[in-house]
Amino acid sequence: MHPAFSVIFFTTASGAGYGLLALLGAAAFAGLVPADRLFGLAAFVLALGLITTGLLSSLFHLGHPERAWRAVTQWRSSWLSREGVLALATYVPAGLFAAAWVLFGVNHGPWAWLGLAATALATLTVIATGMIYASLRPIRQWCNGWVVPNYLALGLLTGSLWLAALLRGFALHAPWIDWVALAAVTLAAILKLGYWRFIDRSRSASTPESATGLGGLGTVRLLDPPHTQENFLQREMGYVVARRHVAKLRVIGAVLGFAVPAALTLLGVSLLDGAAALAASLLAALSASVGVVVERWLFFAEARHSVTLYYGARGV
Repeated sequence: MHPAFSVIFFTTASGAGYGLLALLGAAAFAGLVPADRLFGLAAFVLALGLITTGLLSSLFHLGHPERAWRAVTQWRSSWLSREGVLALATYVPAGLFAAAWVLFGVNHGPWAWLGLAATALATLTVIATGMIYASLRPIRQWCNGWVVPNYLALGLLTGSLWLAALLRGFALHAPWIDWVALAAVTLAAILKLGYWRFIDRSRSASTPESATGLGGLGTVRLLDPPHTQENFLQREMGYVVARRHVAKLRVIGAVLGFAVPAALTLLGVSLLDGAAALAASLLAALSASVGVVVERWLFFAEARHSVTLYYGARGV
């Protein structure tokens, strides 16, 4: 599939925002973060800012952005519509929770339940985002059980690293966030490597023979292309990236997304303090964010729609 920047930015930015929001709600409910107003303001501005800019960027992928409101009306059958409904619903408890934290300096008691509701809705929204792709049966690289767990793990990864950086920046750091971040890095790395292994070893059940229904006559080959230049389907759904580039980008994504953040987090835990530890946390969060962008580009670039079988492709 053609990697559209608007969708890449949407899924990475909103994933980090929802991850951060979910951790803020869960941590407050567990009494792990104090109700510091300045910290709350910075954390919610970052979380809701990432979510909002991500959602707005997704509109640029639509042919008619002015009709985007219609998407939420099809929630009975569409994961895209369910994602939109959940995304809008998340703003309600998240906004009330943020107001209580920032304006009144409270994030415990009854208010903590709003944070927990925001955590639940943020998690469900990320699941719905992953299901948009996991429900598309014509695309083997998406329609599998690895996609949704990867979306959740990568959101937790970036969200936890940004939360660690924010806590250090406001001198509120506690060891638990470093261990959560390290666990998130480990989980995300295992799931991503598992996903790559799966798509490399699996094969589509569809072939040119099954697609055309002519398998009984032998091997089906394209005699002549149906047109003289690429059409929309070939450009958007038959995007091909060279294997050597895939290998390089996977290494870059793994190093920036998992190895560097893990090393910097461990460095901050064991060796650094003060400004040096804060710098390590910020670099870890930035590195992970760039790594996830690379991963998400590959997620789209490596996917091939079975419609390309009608244009001579094999092994989609």
